[in-house]
Amino acid sequence: MPIALDTARTEWEDGHRRVESARQQRPRYDQLLAQVELVLDELRRRVGQTFTLRELAQAYDDADRWARDVVSEHAPAPGWPADLTAIEGAAFYRYQRGALDYEP
Repeated sequence: MPIALDTARTEWEDGHRRVESARQQRPRYDQLLAQVELVLDELRRRVGQTFTLRELAQAYDDADRWARDVVSEHAPAPGWPADLTAIEGAAFYRYQRGALDYEP
């Protein structure tokens, strides 16, 4: 069953907050941001530049599988699997702003 849009957006915001909470730990924060960028790059390929929030939530349904592959192939850092949910959420949180129907 597809995830509800409001639930997805709540999870994205939570991921964003978790990544931002590492801001004072500079090396860790930099690693997280690099991993978020990898997921954002993959979102651009999978979703494109023109999309709705609902379409983005559909991509989120399958993100656990492909985000794990992207991060593990390109930017694994110690403990990264534990951060994967926050990384995904932060990437989707940032990407949602480009949705045709985005409203904060």
